[in-house]
Amino acid sequence: METSAGAVIATLDAIPDGGFAAVDAVIEGAPESLILHRAGDQVRAWLNICPHAGRRLDWAPGQFLTSRDGLLVCAVHGASFELVRGECVAGPCRGDSLRAVAVAVHEGQVRLVPRR
Repeated sequence: METSAGAVIATLDAIPDGGFAAVDAVIEGAPESLILHRAGDQVRAWLNICPHAGRRLDWAPGQFLTSRDGLLVCAVHGASFELVRGECVAGPCRGDSLRAVAVAVHEGQVRLVPRR
């Protein structure tokens, strides 16, 4: 798969509904790990970097922790993020947010949205 703006970065079927996936993409000219979260036919994406310490959120590549309340939890310091805006609602970076990456789903493919 290409990893430039507008490129396909995943298929919808590869992400469990209500679950997460990690993919690599080129964002603003730099290779980045992304977190994808699927809710039905919608996918949200963020850089896979905790705003607290700049470390990846997954505990193993592509494996993410969730709280009982369905929040995304940083495996390093336990910061908890809601899944609409990526805002940290508990933990050491409370009030900060994950950096969103614009994606769109079209015909079962998750694509980066080109910046204008």
